[in-house]
Order: sequence, then structure tokens, then C-alpha cells
Amino acid sequence: MKALRFHKTLYSGEAVDAAMRQLDRFASFETDDDEAYWIVRVQAKSAKHQAALEHELGNFALGLTIERGGPVAESAGD
Repeated sequence: MKALRFHKTLYSGEAVDAAMRQLDRFASFETDDDEAYWIVRVQAKSAKHQAALEHELGNFALGLTIERGGPVAESAGD
């Protein structure tokens, strides 16, 4: 299981969650976060697709972050 780190200044947490939901039929995910990163551990259901799923998760998360107006939109009310 590989851990991917999505920096909170670049990625929306909602977008990372939505990206995982789009790919959940192909992999299992474990999540965590720290002060700077959303951390997602990815385990593909098929070992030969591990690298592709890691890349696709990043692509989906970035695209969905852009659609949502960036990560700043989440903290606008803070």
C-alpha cells in the first residue's frame, strides 16, 4: 500500500474524497492528514494497476479541485 500526499494548499479535501469515491471499485483507500497534507494510502485490487491508480487518483483530485475553485474555497469561511 503506497501513501500519496496531497498538499492542502494545492488540493481540496472534498476533491480528494470525491476522487477516491470515483475509483473505489478499483482500489481500497486509507486516509489521514497532518497540518500540511491530505494523506491517502492506495491499494489496487490488481497489483498490475497500482501505479496507474495512484496517478489517476492525483489527476482526479486535481481536476476536481480546479472545478471547485481551488483549495482556498474550503477555508474561505475560517
